[in-house]
Amino acid sequence: MQTIISIAQRLMSLPTAPFHEEAIQQEIIKFCAEHELDVKSDKFGNLMVVYKSGPSRRPIVLAAHMDHPGFDVRQHGSDGMFIGQFLGSVPREYFTPGLELRLHPGNTRAILIGPSKMEKEYVIRSIVPWTQSSGFAVWDIPAFQFKDNMIIGRACDDLIGVTAALATLIELKRSRARTYAIAALSRAEEVGFHGALALAAENTLPKDSLIVSLETSAQMPPVRFGHGVIIRVGDRSSIFDSDASRFLWETAQILSAETPSFKCQRALMSGGTCEATAYQAFGYQTAGVCVALGNYHNCGGNFNIAPEHVSADDVVCMVGLLTEAARKMGDYSKITSQLPHRLNKLLKEARTQLARPYTARNPIL
Repeated sequence: MQTIISIAQRLMSLPTAPFHEEAIQQEIIKFCAEHELDVKSDKFGNLMVVYKSGPSRRPIVLAAHMDHPGFDVRQHGSDGMFIGQFLGSVPREYFTPGLELRLHPGNTRAILIGPSKMEKEYVIRSIVPWTQSSGFAVWDIPAFQFKDNMIIGRACDDLIGVTAALATLIELKRSRARTYAIAALSRAEEVGFHGALALAAENTLPKDSLIVSLETSAQMPPVRFGHGVIIRVGDRSSIFDSDASRFLWETAQILSAETPSFKCQRALMSGGTCEATAYQAFGYQTAGVCVALGNYHNCGGNFNIAPEHVSADDVVCMVGLLTEAARKMGDYSKITSQLPHRLNKLLKEARTQLARPYTARNPIL
């Protein structure tokens, strides 16, 4: 768990917003250099971190995004006034005048004055002079805390997904696993999967990849905090690939038998749409995993802005499942054929039983 907490703290302590992921990008590149992981950027600023060892084989892609809802600040007014367009999905009732913000670059204190003329645009006033011509703003709430086995902070979504992807690659490298895994870390997911769509349309990732979307998803029944990683069979817009989901589920059952502390849930998480839908639309085979998220998009009770939170144990289970799935990619066909094999055995029995005449059975009462 310590590796996960360390990575999460490094990333979540930094500000991010759609189209303003620079600090996260730079920290990931620095992290990869420290751990001797290959990392490259495409022309759109998406990052691909690669672990490859052993014979050539089909890759598993761990897809997560580097942004979180925030304000794009472009228009400079007088007397420290700015116009910020909110990028992401948060109900308007949460935008209460007087909310404290942080302007970046500079980490300058500011407050929300109220709505502007255009939809999703707001007037922001800096408390001390902010000399940048443009930038972004985030909620002035705790960026990272680890308390009572919960990871708490401004941007669990989706820096926890990024954390899980990097932690998985670290574990694969540490154990010298013979596999091929790519962390595809995208930009601007919160405004319509911009980075993921660019990766998919440009065929940047191998077309035979198994792409697994890594997310935090709003906690709702039947899933619960602390009950493990969630194999996400679909989202608000799509049902993901059946074979890919079964591969993760069968792998989870193997892991459960070997590791008593491992926990897994399975559900359709319909609170939002994730990158698996975007990749699937471009012909990739996709699956999804997530952990339950509290205060989704910083939406707390009574329309208060609040830090998000996830169970650290759930993230540990996510990394465990992804690591085991990466190791078992060479057995993908064998694992996914287990259900058809069981069904064929049942079919053989069914043909025998159904062919028997009714007189040979118990009488129908």
